[in-house]
Amino acid sequence: MGFDILICDDSALARKIAKRNLPEGLAGTIYEASNGLDALNILASQRIDLVLLDLTMPVLDGIGVLEEMKVRKVEAFVIVISGDIQPAKQQRVKELNALAFLKKPLQTEQLVDTLKRYGFLLPDSCLG
Repeated sequence: MGFDILICDDSALARKIAKRNLPEGLAGTIYEASNGLDALNILASQRIDLVLLDLTMPVLDGIGVLEEMKVRKVEAFVIVISGDIQPAKQQRVKELNALAFLKKPLQTEQLVDTLKRYGFLLPDSCLG
């Protein structure tokens, strides 16, 4: 039993990298979306615990997804993973309640540290 995770990025390669960087045993079901509209449809039909979200996508971008999640009161934690590291974007992401903003290319250590910080993984000191 793990967390149900949605990986939303228009790049199939980026989704594959994100999936590969998830620690073993963390994920229950992994859903994938290639644009924000597809992500919202999945969020409306499935109980998602964690969203790994890109900002720059066709149809509906990551900021639009975060705004809609807020309007619809979707209860899922979001970690933004993007190459668009403009300070204004990072600030907007925080305002829309994303847990963290990670820079692409995604590094395993960076993701694992973030997952530990927010309680998705136990710290190493608790692993016996």
